[in-house]
Amino acid sequence: MKDFPDEDKLTTGETSLNARMEDYLEAIYHLERENQVARVKDIAGYLNLHKSTVSGALKTLAERRLINYTPYGLITLTPEGIILAKGVVRCHEVLQGFFVKILGIDQKIAEEAAYLMERAIPGVIVDRLIQFGEFLDICPRSGREWLQDFQRFCQDAAQRRQCEQCIFQCLENFEERQQQEKPRTLLLHELKPGEKGIILSVDTSSSPGQRVQELGFIPGIVAEVERLGPYGDPVEVKVLGYHFSLRREEAVAITVELP
Repeated sequence: MKDFPDEDKLTTGETSLNARMEDYLEAIYHLERENQVARVKDIAGYLNLHKSTVSGALKTLAERRLINYTPYGLITLTPEGIILAKGVVRCHEVLQGFFVKILGIDQKIAEEAAYLMERAIPGVIVDRLIQFGEFLDICPRSGREWLQDFQRFCQDAAQRRQCEQCIFQCLENFEERQQQEKPRTLLLHELKPGEKGIILSVDTSSSPGQRVQELGFIPGIVAEVERLGPYGDPVEVKVLGYHFSLRREEAVAITVELP
């Protein structure tokens, strides 16, 4: 639930929207993912607003052809609305994830900061933050231990003078990884929710494989499985900050390596 102040107008792609209108698109996007459709009362609850206020804003979005809306009816995003909503959601999640997972900031503080910063931060910086997160996932010199050491560094001044000890620990960790068995390769649908894999290849000999490649699933990028549907279908995946819902036959076409 959000209850933040309105911001100035800004431009997203070809469409000029103020911050509150973007909030509506984001709310509808999340509600559609959870419930397939959105209702006025659901949007009002999500944004902590009165239903009459919501109705007026929805009319504006409908006039801009960003949502499908009729009074007392169900609300869905139009194709253009989906594109704008995904951009807003991506930016917010990337910033919030960076603050929480990388910097170790409190969840609530991180969410409010992401809300304020997403209104001005250029897309190229969002892309670079995603790349930095992926680098931490796959680089043998970083990883979770590196992040934990950074967070201890922020909390305890005494940790800042233990560089020599840190170097020895890094060498020990590297040697342990060298002795472990080689990285496993799996099909994307074999990952558990929360697990990440580096895409090794996409089987484009079938139409499902061709489709996922067109969506941007290419070798070298990191894919994270978020949720699995009943019997493993669909497979909900996040790639480069975007959310995708893949059919099982599409996920089977993607081979990944555990970082």
